[in-house]
Amino acid sequence: MSEETIEAYEVELRAAQDLARRAGALVLDYYGAPLAVEHKGGELDEPVTQADHAANALIVNELRRLFPDDGILAEESADTTNRLNKRRVWMVDPLDGTTGFIDGNGDFAVQIGLAVDGESALGVVYLPVANALYWAARGRGAWALASGSAPKRLRVSSETDLKRMRLAVSRSHRSPRMNRVVEALGLLQEMPRGSVGIKIGLIVERECDLYIHLSPRTKQWDTCAPEIILREAGGRLTDLFGAPLRYNSPTVNNPNGLVATNGVAHAIVIEQLAPLLAEFGRVKI
Repeated sequence: MSEETIEAYEVELRAAQDLARRAGALVLDYYGAPLAVEHKGGELDEPVTQADHAANALIVNELRRLFPDDGILAEESADTTNRLNKRRVWMVDPLDGTTGFIDGNGDFAVQIGLAVDGESALGVVYLPVANALYWAARGRGAWALASGSAPKRLRVSSETDLKRMRLAVSRSHRSPRMNRVVEALGLLQEMPRGSVGIKIGLIVERECDLYIHLSPRTKQWDTCAPEIILREAGGRLTDLFGAPLRYNSPTVNNPNGLVATNGVAHAIVIEQLAPLLAEFGRVKI
């Protein structure tokens, strides 16, 4: 990595950290207050609030001002093909876990990632209620900062026994197929949380060792920032078939699901999943 790249990441990390905190403070102004909840329609009919829109506008406008040559893909902004011609594209989820925000359970995060040449290169995840900040950049390690504490270097667990591995699961998205996976892998411990970023946070904090998302419904802004944080902490995030995720593609979803692990158990998990995916009739897209 060149000195120019290192210096650039330092500037971008500071900017992303500042924007995540500012957006987090903004959404807390709406938290617990009356919300105007809209629905996006489509298959998922996902909810969106004025807090999502306000945080999205803040982050996107500032990124455009600070990094005018970069592309941006943000959940609450209209997508265009302009980003496809850019090497560097910011991936913004201004409020990952809107359902948790609406429910008032604290499970939501601000996520700002940077993809370079289709790979996650920098990420910041901020949990406003806990005032906890996670960040990483390629080659710089993964770090966390909680209220009243000094920054700490993050490292994942070294557990490889599936029966001792703790699974991060979604609060609201549970299918019979997921029950089948848990049974077949012999997983005995689960921790339900909302937001992809929060579940990845459980792995880098060694509170969990594994996260599996079977559906093709996550988007690139859900995974870009968490992926580099997990990778720099020693973990891995791939699709269900073990292939790396790619960013800044025309289609913004992750069609082949997700597997996040502590890294050392990744090959074991992918191997154990293979016959289950065949059983489900799941083929790689």
